Amino acid sequence: MFKLRDGDVAERILKDIRALNVNCKLMHVCGTHQDTMVRFGLEELLSDVGVEIRQGPGCPVCVTTSTEVAAGITLAKAGKTVCVFGDMMKVPTTIGSLNDAKADGADVRIVYSIEDAVRMASSSGNDVIFMAVGFETTSPTTAVPLNKGVPENFSVYSCHRIVPPALELIFEMGEIKVDGFIQPGHVSVITGLGIYEPFSKKYKMPQVVAGFEPLDLLMASYMLAKQIREGRAEVENEYSRLVRRDGNPKARELLAKTFRPVDRAWRGFPVIPLSALALRDEFSAHDATKVHEDILRNVPEVEEEAKGCRCGEVLRGLIRSEECPMFGKACSPNRPMGPCMVSHEGSCSIAFRFSKRK
Repeated sequence: MFKLRDGDVAERILKDIRALNVNCKLMHVCGTHQDTMVRFGLEELLSDVGVEIRQGPGCPVCVTTSTEVAAGITLAKAGKTVCVFGDMMKVPTTIGSLNDAKADGADVRIVYSIEDAVRMASSSGNDVIFMAVGFETTSPTTAVPLNKGVPENFSVYSCHRIVPPALELIFEMGEIKVDGFIQPGHVSVITGLGIYEPFSKKYKMPQVVAGFEPLDLLMASYMLAKQIREGRAEVENEYSRLVRRDGNPKARELLAKTFRPVDRAWRGFPVIPLSALALRDEFSAHDATKVHEDILRNVPEVEEEAKGCRCGEVLRGLIRSEECPMFGKACSPNRPMGPCMVSHEGSCSIAFRFSKRK
């Protein structure tokens, strides 16, 4: 439960939300927001004043498809050195996980940044592939070394996604009625506020960019409830201490120089137009999809979800993790059935870690 020195401030915010007398369903698209929500018991506190919040596709590891993970496994089994962030290692597919491939002798290594992988390539005679995962927050870090120069034996397998096209599809699919969006602070530091404004205009959707402290999320909920009460649909910035209207122009320029938007499926979603980032032709010498095209032709077909896993529905905000019949039973962090139970930003992993199970 929420117990901080700022507890009296939290109580005042909750009191003000209650006074608005608005029952609403909100969605956020950030794993860190979900961690804060569950860790500090904000879901229960907000529910008491009429606000329900669901997590959408805000976990980059979770939205990466089984086919992409299978591509990483295939490259590693073909004798290449595949470098990934730790959360990717246990993501299951019907041909196993990257962890399984490593156990079988493949050269799969955990790195903490792309620079780690570049250093490995500099000191190795083998081909090194960095499996790049993340949204607008982390994609600039992939772009930097590529523009500075990397070894000939280094390439990037880009699984980067961008947030706005996924939000657009959520609105268009209409599977879940959402009254407002809490937008991700980390992404917005790079992008600024402009990427969200079309949704307020086209779909009359109230939106607030929020930080990651408990008071940030409570205040964002109040700001959205107030917009709903007043019949407004605007983009407001609760995270003004870091997010500027124009974001980070240098980072955006670097992204535009390095990547081009392409159509791609997300876990739990169909192919979303222009929702992923592929390397531009100028970087084809370090694009794993081109350098290792012959190997990637042999990626086997895999099922995107294990039988009974409802990770896709969790990512679309249709169900809570606890509503999946596999949660905490057949599916746990020690034997995950899907990435939502693997990644620290995954809703199922967060719910499991902070659940009240005895």
